[in-house]
Amino acid sequence: MYDEKQAEFSENQDLEAEVNEILHLLEEKKYSKLRSILLETNVVDIAEILENISDRLGLDKEILVFRMLPKDLSVEVFAYLPEDDQVDIVNGITQHEIDHIMEELAFDDMIDLLEELPANLVDKILINTPPEERRLINTFLNYPENSAGSLMTIDYIDFKENMTVQQCLKHIKEAGLDSETVYSCYVMDSQRTLKGVVSLKSLVMADSDTKVNEIMRMEMISVNVLTDQEEVSNKFKRYGLLALPVVDKEGRLVGIITVDDIFDVIDDEATEDIQLMAGVTGADDEYLDMSVFKHVKSRLFWLFILTCSYMITGGIIETFEAMLSDVACLIVYMPLLMGTGGNSGSQSATLIIRGMAMGEISLKDFLKVVWKELRVSFVAGLALSLLNFLRVMYIDGNGFFVALTISAAMLVTVMVAKTVGGMLPMIAKAIGIDPALMAGPLVSSIIDMISLVIYFALATLILGI
Repeated sequence: MYDEKQAEFSENQDLEAEVNEILHLLEEKKYSKLRSILLETNVVDIAEILENISDRLGLDKEILVFRMLPKDLSVEVFAYLPEDDQVDIVNGITQHEIDHIMEELAFDDMIDLLEELPANLVDKILINTPPEERRLINTFLNYPENSAGSLMTIDYIDFKENMTVQQCLKHIKEAGLDSETVYSCYVMDSQRTLKGVVSLKSLVMADSDTKVNEIMRMEMISVNVLTDQEEVSNKFKRYGLLALPVVDKEGRLVGIITVDDIFDVIDDEATEDIQLMAGVTGADDEYLDMSVFKHVKSRLFWLFILTCSYMITGGIIETFEAMLSDVACLIVYMPLLMGTGGNSGSQSATLIIRGMAMGEISLKDFLKVVWKELRVSFVAGLALSLLNFLRVMYIDGNGFFVALTISAAMLVTVMVAKTVGGMLPMIAKAIGIDPALMAGPLVSSIIDMISLVIYFALATLILGI
């Protein structure tokens, strides 16, 4: 682990040094040497270097360096640039340069770019696109955002079911260079209905005159064009796929999704869940790229909701103000109970949300989750309540019944908090709400109210106030 971290740190230092050198050469106008360095650099690193140039020296310098790259290399680098940089470059280069990028760019990368552009710029990009390809592009652009259709590409290898292995291998040699993958190939009938999938390994190992429908696998995983991207990513993780065919409602093959596209989906879904768990919505851009107003807009709604919940909490405390004035020491232990309850609920909610996201827990497991959380919370709550009983009675010097009240409230609060924390994400999922909302501040606020009601009810019962 240490060696990996050290290697990563070293790589970051090397890249930073390279960026600084290129910035220096750019300022000195030593373009020939700068271009030579770029030609020996990985395309991913070149994209990051261009980002740094844009941030430090401005868009004009980024476009200048981008134009220094050979045409084929510039297309590869363009595909790795953030969408904002892609849009800026498209706005700053000639129509001829745009046409070359669009012609060479992978189809799914082109669709991703076009989805982010304003309508007038899309028309500029597609002005020289053949009518049939333009119709296909418009079809892809009309698929719902975050659906399988919006992720897929048409660059795949397909066979007719009556083709021989020899014909299939010849077709791979002819079309494979422009395909996203050659490791999984798809077999269709004359109506383009997906019939099976065959691996490159199976083709290479089979006799040349064997029909492809004799060696293809008919048991395969596929998704509909309207399937949500989160479900698509779950299929990739569950079945360890490199590519996934996408079909329409008639079962006709319309595209494939490759594992590299799913990396972005997993990243987006994880980011969205983390934001929701923190009570943030609509924060799609990078932190430093977002304006102050957009940051406020993404956070204010849930801050308002949470503020309202604490008003309710304050109302509960006010209701029992007379009790607190009679036994003032009860006030001291309110933060302890509320904090422990909130933490207990958040623990359970986080574990359940993670289990649901990974496909380990489903809605049918609701009762199993409740039963497990009840047992876990009883053991954890009993340990915490015993610890606090000893502390309240022997360290703080309060009476037996006060210590009993605090420890009993602790046990019941932890049990309720963990059980509710486990239930809420599953209830949210059942009614169509993102389970990630039921973690962090929201579940803590709910548990705060519950813990106070439990505390004061037990104080009334045990202390007779």
